[in-house]
Amino acid sequence: MSNLEIISRRPAGTPKAPPLLFVHGAFSGAWIWDAKFLPWFAERGWEAHAVSLRGHGGSEGRDRLHGFGIADYVEDVLEAADRLSAPPLLIGHSMGGMVVQRALAKRRFPGGVLMASAPPHGLWSSTMGLAWRSPYVFQQMAMLTSFGEKAIDPAAIRRAMFSDAMPAAEAAQYESYLQEESRRVLMDIGGWIPFPVLPPRETPVLVLGAAEDMLFPHAEVVATAMALGTQPVFMPGMGHAMMLERDWQAVAERIESWILATVATVEAAPEAV
Repeated sequence: MSNLEIISRRPAGTPKAPPLLFVHGAFSGAWIWDAKFLPWFAERGWEAHAVSLRGHGGSEGRDRLHGFGIADYVEDVLEAADRLSAPPLLIGHSMGGMVVQRALAKRRFPGGVLMASAPPHGLWSSTMGLAWRSPYVFQQMAMLTSFGEKAIDPAAIRRAMFSDAMPAAEAAQYESYLQEESRRVLMDIGGWIPFPVLPPRETPVLVLGAAEDMLFPHAEVVATAMALGTQPVFMPGMGHAMMLERDWQAVAERIESWILATVATVEAAPEAV
């Protein structure tokens, strides 16, 4: 996919290592990271990039969106990584979290961060849980999948994406950027995956959950962390779209502190032997 949109924010001086590559979730694009996260990380000295997967944002393929599968999205991440100055640390949100999991399984990267991520075993349990917890939100998410962003009740999508603390006016600004998602991808990951694709155990991964996430609640985040051999970290007062929430900076700071503590340790280990 030669025409991928990659939004990049670079620091004024010499960047810290490694570069960061952010991967969006379903119905979204690279814009979701550029609203707050990319400028913040660049100001802190990081080379921060976000890719729009094919058919999303400014990337080509919108007219062929429903023919793309999850493997295509993984290839997009690998291609975007190849365009950067060095192998990046991958940060994925929601569906993008599963894309990151599979990219980490295909190639060695410094590490990964999963934010409110789709679990490696697929969406079956989380989808059925949503139908039980909030039938109306479940129905509206199905409408978004089938008929696009113009067929939905914005209030229901707001409940799915944000906590009650999110100002309605600000949430409405972001809702206007929503788009359709590939039905093939949702079929790829929508059922139960008995033999999930997992990163190597030696790859450091941070699993972040949102305490008020309606789509991937506590049990799903714990299951993801267990599958990856780590412990989850939950951000209080957060809805699903943590990078846009009122207290988004606390999430960014938590990610940065983990990168500095964990990835720096991993990179320094060979020299200490």
